[in-house]
Amino acid sequence: MRVEQRFPWKISHLRDHTSILEGTKSPDLVLANTNYLNSTLHQWVKGNIWIYQDRIIYAGSDMPEKLNGTEVLHLEDKWIVPGYIEPHVHPFQLYNPHSFGEYAAKRGTTTFIQDNLMLLLLCDKKKALPFMQQFKTSPLTYYWWSRLDSQTELRAEEEVFTNGEVLSWLDDPSVLLAGELTSWPKLAEGDDLLLSWVQEARLRYKRVEGHLPGASEKTIAKMSLLGVTGDHEAMSGDDVWKRLEQGLAVTLRHSSIRPDLPKLIRELKERNLHSFDSLMMTTDGSSPSFYESGVMDQLVRIAIEEGVEPIEAYHMASFAIAKYYRLDYMQGMIATGRLATLNILGDPANPVPESVMSKGKWILKDGQEQEPLFTPDWSDIQPLEIDWTLDADDLQFSMPCGIDMVNNVITKPYSVSIDASVNELPRDNDESFLMLVDRYGEWKICTLIKGFASNLGGLASSFSSTGDILLIGKSKKDLLDAFARMKEIGGGIVLMDQGEMLHEIPLPLGGVMSDQPMETLIEGEKKLRDVLKECGYAFDDPVYTLLFLCSTHLPYLRVTQRGIYDVKKKTVLFPTIMR
Repeated sequence: MRVEQRFPWKISHLRDHTSILEGTKSPDLVLANTNYLNSTLHQWVKGNIWIYQDRIIYAGSDMPEKLNGTEVLHLEDKWIVPGYIEPHVHPFQLYNPHSFGEYAAKRGTTTFIQDNLMLLLLCDKKKALPFMQQFKTSPLTYYWWSRLDSQTELRAEEEVFTNGEVLSWLDDPSVLLAGELTSWPKLAEGDDLLLSWVQEARLRYKRVEGHLPGASEKTIAKMSLLGVTGDHEAMSGDDVWKRLEQGLAVTLRHSSIRPDLPKLIRELKERNLHSFDSLMMTTDGSSPSFYESGVMDQLVRIAIEEGVEPIEAYHMASFAIAKYYRLDYMQGMIATGRLATLNILGDPANPVPESVMSKGKWILKDGQEQEPLFTPDWSDIQPLEIDWTLDADDLQFSMPCGIDMVNNVITKPYSVSIDASVNELPRDNDESFLMLVDRYGEWKICTLIKGFASNLGGLASSFSSTGDILLIGKSKKDLLDAFARMKEIGGGIVLMDQGEMLHEIPLPLGGVMSDQPMETLIEGEKKLRDVLKECGYAFDDPVYTLLFLCSTHLPYLRVTQRGIYDVKKKTVLFPTIMR
């Protein structure tokens, strides 16, 4: 059995690197007489950066003694910062890890620390880890989480999150953290298996990411005692402060459902926070169209506009993240020995790069995109193959308790008072049929949802947090038609009304992810929003509405594989039934 090389350079490589420094060998590239961010000194430095293959051989005032075949770029009027790192990626919000990475890299975000949940749910569990490992050959840098829970109520969660599977993920050097820990209440209440996994992560020097929205000071302290090391759920400056006081690392969030960064910075400045240098930032897996304004470059720009000193703003998207995840020996800074991953700027006040390099390869050069250098093999992602049919007998909606939408993602229960035995609900109110059906056709749960849309015949979506099928709409016929079309295209989101297809987004990768470029997907998601708004959708992020209808880390009522679930009481109110 071949032992994986855990350090990126062999002894022969390292001897080559030192020979360049000693003057007996030439570097491939020198970025000469440029301004670069020295993160250790916390200042801009004028100097030269020598690059050989994928590594920075030297950064300082000297030039190489030998320049045979070396390309020298004179960048006197440029400013160079480390490549940006996105520390909290959910790479399956219609996009996939590869399409998101390629898009983000054009704006300077070239390192990703990613959720593995969908890999666990969509792959044969023995293939999920090998699938992830192929991303190590990309010129971009992909790291991963090891989830310890599913953030929903699975019918057989113990078969997905086995002790052996969790430990095998934690043992992989590309896995940097355990979490995010949406099941922290179970940890607090005495789940010793979960606690043992947290401790195993800490023993392997992995970070443990919490999920603590609205947590009190004592809850934060308790989580810290049990092994949680960081959290990204602060919604106010006071929330950030409480986490910092209890020793947690804090990642400031700015996402499509929580665009909080300007508010967080202003409130922290009001509290006289002296330095932002130890804080991090994330876009927290936003919906595709959110990224029209950029990825981590967007967050750096906001931080600078809110008065954060530019070097600190760049560090919140690079050096601070690398330090926290113990990556600074390899990246997150421009210094001798690090990977040659950097962004070349025209102005230090503008974080959108003119050129982007990752592991010594140009991703963007003088504004021109370079040829892609990596394409993943998707064969391990199980396709959505629906070999069963849905018919009118399945659409029986007699549940006395329905789900009322409060906002994009928060719901509450309500008592159903209308006659739901009809083939079409009246369009003078905002109640619709809601059904979750197993992707393999074995079980279903039917109820009503209030507040989703007032004038939509039928929506079928294989995009959900479990990969099961959601049906929402006024008309049973449109629901069946939308399901049939979704089945025909191999998974996706389909909207029908009065027999007419209004819009569709095919999701051929497991029924959850698109295989299209982000630019195409952004336009498709924007149209989805527009069509739903015309149908009475009152909120602004339907992607997250669909994703979180099954997610039990948010209040109050959810449809899950086990049935309608009361999050607060932690009980199944009405179980799923077999078809």
